[in-house]
Amino acid sequence: MSINLEEYVATIKDFPTKGILFRDVTPMVNDGAAYKESVDRIAEFGRAVKADIVAGPESRGFIFGCPVAYAMGVGFAPVRKPGKLPRETVSVKYDLEYGSNELHMHKDSIKPGQRVLIVDDLLATGGTLEAVIKLIEELGGVVAGIAFVIELTGLDGMKAVEGYNVFRMMTMSDK
Repeated sequence: MSINLEEYVATIKDFPTKGILFRDVTPMVNDGAAYKESVDRIAEFGRAVKADIVAGPESRGFIFGCPVAYAMGVGFAPVRKPGKLPRETVSVKYDLEYGSNELHMHKDSIKPGQRVLIVDDLLATGGTLEAVIKLIEELGGVVAGIAFVIELTGLDGMKAVEGYNVFRMMTMSDK
């Protein structure tokens, strides 16, 4: 029996800034059955696209990406903010729904030709996922698929991942 995961998403108005409707997946993570269901669904997609490794941006990409990698029996490549990775990195700057940021990956985290499953909690404007795609492709990796729990409609985030194999568990309004 499938769990209705939408019941495990909290909505917070004006977070992190005024005018933003934040969709919080921590209730899903707090519930063992819901968390397992979400990880299992993403791992099934990852196996279907024959991913060799999972990559996820901090921090919620870690929350979902690490157990997905474990369930698939593959490694995990963290995508971090500046100053968080100790060895040589590649980086990209990008825009968010409510600001800008920069992401880094270790230069040796993705091998040329390696099939990568990108995992994150949410697709809004697509800036974060677009940045992760750029990093993976710069390292010679192949984006086998992109998986996220929630797509926020109305922000055109799907344009950023157009042409890629995408799996989303649910869509929710950004309003």
